[in-house]
Amino acid sequence: MLRNPFHLVELSPWPFTAASGALFLTVGLVSWFHGKGMTLMMIGILVILLTMVQWWRDIIREGTYQGYHTSWVSMNLRWGMILFIFSEVCFFFAFFWSFFHSSLVPTVELGCVWPPVGVMPLNPFKVPLLNTAVLLGSGVSVTWAHHGLMTGNREEALYGLLLTVSLGLYFTVLQWGEYQEASFSVADSIYGSTFFVMTGFHGLHVLIGSVFLVVCTVRCYLHHFSVSHHFGFEAAAWYWHFVDVVWIFLYLCIYWWGS
Repeated sequence: MLRNPFHLVELSPWPFTAASGALFLTVGLVSWFHGKGMTLMMIGILVILLTMVQWWRDIIREGTYQGYHTSWVSMNLRWGMILFIFSEVCFFFAFFWSFFHSSLVPTVELGCVWPPVGVMPLNPFKVPLLNTAVLLGSGVSVTWAHHGLMTGNREEALYGLLLTVSLGLYFTVLQWGEYQEASFSVADSIYGSTFFVMTGFHGLHVLIGSVFLVVCTVRCYLHHFSVSHHFGFEAAAWYWHFVDVVWIFLYLCIYWWGS
């Protein structure tokens, strides 16, 4: 009797709870914007966080302890991650399209110049340049961690992961300080809107990637990864490299050329 090489997943409540959390978060954000309080938004965030923990736990059990992640399953997971990153590329492409649509041919309302009249952009050679160095350094450290896993050097992998997470959190702190010191807001013309939406979503991706790498650090410490079986880490590394590349384009287009 032939065994099915694919993993037929069991019934799970987590897709429903994730969708419910996303609904609560979206409606809660709208309510917060209209001064109705943050209760619904916080419920949505809590539901999403709990869903992440429980769903991640189930996937780790399937791949690490139950042996469901065969070579066929791993290949499909890789293709799933590739398609997910491609969807993220399209997501940011839409924002870049909006930015260049407004900046290449500024309208009369903007003063026919870019940046618009009255907007003082940030100096690209101060905190933004430091942030660029921090993210590029994190790309090197996550590659170092990957090299450690591939060669069976667990300590090297742990050091690389810890350094990457630290650099990611340092980037987030620097960007938060940059937002506090900016002389313009998201309401200051199309420049403020595109700047804060693009850099804000990128910052959100850095936070998500940091959480992803924290989980990989814990799993590496618990000996969940082997030389030939560590796709969970590879997915996090791919995602982190994607975040690095997006930041390079953000820095060159918005901070340097756009200023």
